[in-house]
Amino acid sequence: MIDDVFSTTDDKMQKSIQALRRELDTIRTGRASPALVDSINVEAYGSIMPLNQVAAISAPEARLLVINPWDKSTVPAIIKAIQKSDLGLNPASDGNSIRLVMPPPTEERRRELVKLVKKKVEDSKIAIRNVRREAMEEFRRMEKDKEISQDENRRASERLQKLTDSFVEQAGEVGQHKETELMEV
Repeated sequence: MIDDVFSTTDDKMQKSIQALRRELDTIRTGRASPALVDSINVEAYGSIMPLNQVAAISAPEARLLVINPWDKSTVPAIIKAIQKSDLGLNPASDGNSIRLVMPPPTEERRRELVKLVKKKVEDSKIAIRNVRREAMEEFRRMEKDKEISQDENRRASERLQKLTDSFVEQAGEVGQHKETELMEV
């Protein structure tokens, strides 16, 4: 019974870390990464679609992204969507593909991005702590319903705290790695 709660809790905490990694991948570091533009929404075929569903995105060089739309008629819509995004990139098109050159971010912009990373890491830590709170409530309910003893509840709570601490530390490490990447010139 307790193991089921731990299994669910561990799974949810893993997903929080994965979500943090995905969010941090979308923050521009000066290096070209297809994940940077994956989530840009493009108006194509009468609906809004993610860019990665209307085009192939590649990074042939460290500071260059090439977007090859599957349908050439979507090129203007893709350019418009990139310009509307908050990435600050200027797309260049030859009619068939779109090239995005990644200028290195300024010192001020890098500091803003570090603040954004810290906020996302803190949000992830809060999500992990919320998962812990849910598990603690489940343990209390189980004790109240006489499914587990007081001692089992205490031991499970201590084990849960160690699990939570490890995931909070992991989130901090992921954020620290991204901050280091951002501050590289």
